[in-house]
Amino acid sequence: MKPQRCSILFAALWAAGAASAQTAPELKPPSEASMPSGPRGAAIAAGKLLLSETHQRLPGNVGNGLTCTNCHMTGGTIAQASPWVGIWGVFPEYRARSGRLISLQERVNDCFERSMNGKPLAFNSDEMNNILAYMQWLSAGVPTGVSVKGRGFGPIDQKLVPDSTHGKQVYGEKCASCHGASGEGLKNGAAYAFPPLWGPASFNDGAGMARTYTAAAFVKYNMPLGQGGTLSDQDAVDVAEYFTHQPRPVYAGKAKDWPKGDRPKDARN
Repeated sequence: MKPQRCSILFAALWAAGAASAQTAPELKPPSEASMPSGPRGAAIAAGKLLLSETHQRLPGNVGNGLTCTNCHMTGGTIAQASPWVGIWGVFPEYRARSGRLISLQERVNDCFERSMNGKPLAFNSDEMNNILAYMQWLSAGVPTGVSVKGRGFGPIDQKLVPDSTHGKQVYGEKCASCHGASGEGLKNGAAYAFPPLWGPASFNDGAGMARTYTAAAFVKYNMPLGQGGTLSDQDAVDVAEYFTHQPRPVYAGKAKDWPKGDRPKDARN
């Protein structure tokens, strides 16, 4: 084959590969029946339990009443509820909040320190490895380096100006019956059936969910529970502005966030 034809063929194959890499696959979590047996299967099952009963199973690392699946709903398998499906293959990943490339272990510990208002897991601990095993299993079949459709939260209009007064009204009408009039959550025995949205048992002000537009995106597509998508963008932004700015634990390290100077407008100071 002539050099010119080789160049043309290579360029065509590269373009096709690039286009394919940019196509987000559908979010399709594996079936429970596909969970392997043996030590790997045991690790996957243990990781799932740690993520769904985090407060109960990791009291030394969790400083509030939350579990990971309060935000990563249904075991991290729901689109636009920050799913873990496919997450294995996109890390290490650049995080603007850190200003550098971080590992999946670091991302997990970010949640423990911020959303769980607690302490990080040791990278080589059984607990960390079990969590990673579960996330890897969820990501089976997703190409490396590609995010699935519905990763993170859905889009929200960030040009909207938040109205906390209206947000308080929306909260009373749509949220208080589950999360409590004072954001205290609703307990079922020692655990929370519905998580606290502010106060000492909730996420701290360094968590992503403490940001107005991040919380609004989650609310818009997932709340009220079973009625996701019923609130307008303005309602979601307003209620997020209200509950995110209620009293909550302070994250001491947040002053070091966004070291490259690209701090978003709703970041907590």
